[in-house]
Amino acid sequence: MDHLQSMRVFVKVADLGSFAKAAIHLDVSNAVVTRHVADLESKLGTRLLNRTTRSLSLTESGQVYLEKVRSIIDELEDVEQMVVERTHEPVGTLRIVVPVVFGLHNLAPVLHDYVKKYPRVIPDISLVDRDVDLVEEGYDVGIVIARHVRSASIVSRRLTTGCLVVCATPEFLAEHGTPVRPEQLAEHPYLSLSADFLGDERVFTGPDGEVRVRPHNVMIANNTEMLRQMTLHGLGISTLPSYLVGRDMARGKLVRLLPEFQLSPIDINIAYPSRRHLPAKVRTFIDHLVEHFSKTANGVLGEQWLKDGSRASEAGQREVQVVGIKGGGARKVGAVPFERPVPFDGLDGPSTPLKAIEVAEPVARPAGRAARAREPAAAI
Repeated sequence: MDHLQSMRVFVKVADLGSFAKAAIHLDVSNAVVTRHVADLESKLGTRLLNRTTRSLSLTESGQVYLEKVRSIIDELEDVEQMVVERTHEPVGTLRIVVPVVFGLHNLAPVLHDYVKKYPRVIPDISLVDRDVDLVEEGYDVGIVIARHVRSASIVSRRLTTGCLVVCATPEFLAEHGTPVRPEQLAEHPYLSLSADFLGDERVFTGPDGEVRVRPHNVMIANNTEMLRQMTLHGLGISTLPSYLVGRDMARGKLVRLLPEFQLSPIDINIAYPSRRHLPAKVRTFIDHLVEHFSKTANGVLGEQWLKDGSRASEAGQREVQVVGIKGGGARKVGAVPFERPVPFDGLDGPSTPLKAIEVAEPVARPAGRAARAREPAAAI
């Protein structure tokens, strides 16, 4: 049999830990994979793999051989790819995997520009919210939440960062009161992601250190867009990615709560199979992604407020009136700077300044909506 092909088959079996998975990946039968490995062991005069009905593992000789053979194959593929890249433009199907909401709200502008530049590449996009094995599932590149990467042989690098924002509608806050400390979230209806994503607790870091809160959930979902819709309908308070709700806050539809208390950021990485010379379609797409997201203001995708003083001066300052109710009448009790929002999804458009909203002090109060409505509210 072809000795070089037998080496390639052996590496794939070792990487995937299965003859059957290697056969599927190589698009051959199990018998062909078995013959290649057996032929290789016969030529070397030693066993490379320990096989049982339940498991597959490398022998000591197999481990040494795998390391050397992998480097040989990588060098050969490098040479072949360099020759191809000299005469071929990016072409073919590009399999991309990306989290659902991130893909829906942030990927379109990137793909639009890339396809215009490389029209012979056909993006094949999978939107998923789960752990992803790029090698086993045959993806060329993944835009992934860092904690959802579990492939063994991949390169992963930071692409951008998103922050988690606690938010609610102005109308909800006017009715239920506005929490000013994380502990007060437990007093409000809360919309949560499934525990698999963020756990049962919210861990904040604030001026006095770490604060742990277990919210009072009135709804749980496994999709942040669903939570956003229900938050906009005034069902409760939620914790959502900045790149999802940035425009809502810029338009005054949602209000950011607890700005002095931070949740752990969302690290968004780009991941791809570990090879020094990538196919042209993969290499150019990675370069395009990095260039696109390098323009993210302050390095945080969807961040609302300009933190760079020089840029803030260019944007100018606006004011948000904070209105309280005292003695049955409304009055202006303070103002805070409101800066121009940073476009977060590539679809820049005119923003609407926040209107004055009435907010209630989060104090102990009798149960029931009627009792809450009768309470005097104070400015925060």
